[in-house]
Amino acid sequence: MRSIRTLTLATLTALAFAPAAFAQDTATDTASGKHFAVVGGVALLQPKNDPLEGIDKVDGGPAPTLSFSYYINDNWAVELWGAADKFDHRVRGNNGNLGTVEQQPIALSGQYHFGQADNVFRPFVGVGYYESNFSNEKLASDVGHIGLETAKGAIGTVGVDMNINSTWFARADARYMHSRPELTVNGNGTGDEAKLDPWTVGFGIGARF
Repeated sequence: MRSIRTLTLATLTALAFAPAAFAQDTATDTASGKHFAVVGGVALLQPKNDPLEGIDKVDGGPAPTLSFSYYINDNWAVELWGAADKFDHRVRGNNGNLGTVEQQPIALSGQYHFGQADNVFRPFVGVGYYESNFSNEKLASDVGHIGLETAKGAIGTVGVDMNINSTWFARADARYMHSRPELTVNGNGTGDEAKLDPWTVGFGIGARF
């Protein structure tokens, strides 16, 4: 009889403390202190209008993107971001379509994330360096092959993360690239720069660990 009472008392005690123990476990499930994050998404890259004499517009295009971040602490991070495939652009001139060109940027940036790691919304800003390789230039020309040198320069980022839980989050961001690649003809530089200066607008899903 005494053993039954002891067992019953032990069971009731365990049940009484179970919610507290569960709450404690839940409390330790936090985004704070996690140092790595990966984000997969899609971005639309849109160059500015009138980038070069004779070219009215370079149409924007979408591409999948990936980013990998190392968080030094809950607020400061270093991000490697790039297009997982090429952005396709149609080039338009005064008299219509001139052809197509592709580019694939990659960037390394430092970022500051505002607020606490577990806040539902966490805006962030970043600045860094990027390179964007142009390829498959198929542009109408009477003088030979027209190409673009690799664009290099500063990149700025603004965005916001929306925490779904301590691991998963959604991201929206916008990036500006100072892009002035030199125009080439048959592989030789011309001294003319295409003032593309594109913006990207992206959305993605990320995980931290």
